[in-house]
Amino acid sequence: MSKNLVIVESPAKAKTIEKYLGSDFVVKSSVGHIRDLPKSDIGVDVEAGFEPNYVISPDKKTTVSDLKKLVGKSEKVWLATDEDREGEAIAWHLAEALGLDVRETERIVFSEITKNAILKAIDKPRRIDLNLVNAQQARRVLDRLVGFKISPILWRKIQPGLSAGRVQSVAVRLIVEREKEINEFVSTSSFRVLGYFETESGNSLEQSCLTVQPP
Repeated sequence: MSKNLVIVESPAKAKTIEKYLGSDFVVKSSVGHIRDLPKSDIGVDVEAGFEPNYVISPDKKTTVSDLKKLVGKSEKVWLATDEDREGEAIAWHLAEALGLDVRETERIVFSEITKNAILKAIDKPRRIDLNLVNAQQARRVLDRLVGFKISPILWRKIQPGLSAGRVQSVAVRLIVEREKEINEFVSTSSFRVLGYFETESGNSLEQSCLTVQPP
């Protein structure tokens, strides 16, 4: 039985990291996200404060099952997913799916796959950053709310297979509103008046007046 289980995202990283950590560690991969919103429905309870309903992805059920067995055989679990919002969310989903205590589970991050960086991360673990997790969740929920409702309209009106998301939908609206402003613009004439003056001492001065429009 291994004392430590380290879970990373990439299978390629797992072998290298395991070599650096030694025989007391087993390093396995989640192969990216293990949970997501269901594909069959919107998966967000708007009435309950936009509560997401996550399910284990069908292609990750075996992975989750294997990880659960390893968790049961390990004294400590380390979550070493990537150091970004997605990585933080994956770590949180792993903790939830594997029955780990989010407040106690070790979270480690590193920016390079070197022995020094890995060992340094092990020496200074932290906890899952729920602020980053919530930021990722907000983005995912917004993607679903916008895409799930607007994409079918695109399929009916424009072309099947098109998708709408939180970014392109807002961008399209900005473009449409700007185009509307351009079409409704009414041009008017304006003139710039220059005045030439001469002082009593004979010095010439040039003064520019403000732009004026005819009544």
